Amino acid sequence: MFAWKLKAQRQGYFTRDEWRSGMKALKVDSLSKLKKGLPELEKEVNTPGNFQDFYSYAFRYCLTEEKQKTVDIESVCELLSLVLGSQFQSKVDLLIEYLKIQSDYKAINLDQWMGFLRFCKEISFPDLENYDADLAWPLILDNFVDWMKEKRC
Repeated sequence: MFAWKLKAQRQGYFTRDEWRSGMKALKVDSLSKLKKGLPELEKEVNTPGNFQDFYSYAFRYCLTEEKQKTVDIESVCELLSLVLGSQFQSKVDLLIEYLKIQSDYKAINLDQWMGFLRFCKEISFPDLENYDADLAWPLILDNFVDWMKEKRC
């Protein structure tokens, strides 16, 4: 969340300008004020307008190579747990379980990543009653839904 607020371009690094503009945006000028301001930052991130931007940023922040367009499954599983786990625990737990056992995908792209958020927000769970495979869902989610249905039988 802190890197999102600072609009950091590289994972693990903050430029002087990113640091200064981020601290100004947070309205803090010391480490103790920053610590006290983190709960407010969490509230800001979780507002509907900001959460989607934060969610997208979290994926892009994991792209550490210049031309990298995907994030490996293991990292995606950890990221899903961190970013969506508290809001959609049961969906995320099963999605992670599926991602770890499936063998079709070694990495996830941004469209698939954004599809996970849409799925968590829109699809009833665990019945998946309103999931329509004919709509524009990433294939990995079609496969996840099939796996869920097989698992129930």
